[in-house]
Amino acid sequence: MKQNTMPKWFSTIAIILVLWNLMGVFSFLSHTFISQEALAALPQNERALYTQYPLWTTIIFGIAVGTGICGAIGFLLRKNWSFMAFLISLITLIPQMIHNVFFTESIEVYGLGMTLTMPILVVIFGILSVWISNRAINNKWYIK
Repeated sequence: MKQNTMPKWFSTIAIILVLWNLMGVFSFLSHTFISQEALAALPQNERALYTQYPLWTTIIFGIAVGTGICGAIGFLLRKNWSFMAFLISLITLIPQMIHNVFFTESIEVYGLGMTLTMPILVVIFGILSVWISNRAINNKWYIK
């Protein structure tokens, strides 16, 4: 099958996706490996939030950011497997976001607006990543 001409904006979107997913990796690392000194420096209500994250949320957070950055790099390299990586990332980030918003005291600590903004953005980026990667497959913008 003949590969279609890739649109000019493809590389820009790919770089944005890599940068966005790198922010997710840094967020995961800073959340998961927070030092005792940094934790102690937080206000009491924020420190208490760290006790409300069960191990399974940390595991799926890691899977979500790991597959997200792999998908973004694959997208940048125009590889069709990026779709599956983005899909796994989306599937794993949704339960994590639901837990963070509805099963912790984050709304009480940060307020409704602050608590909802990032999860909504994360889910939107996840959906758009899956969509644009699928579009790249359908339009044959990827190389095999």
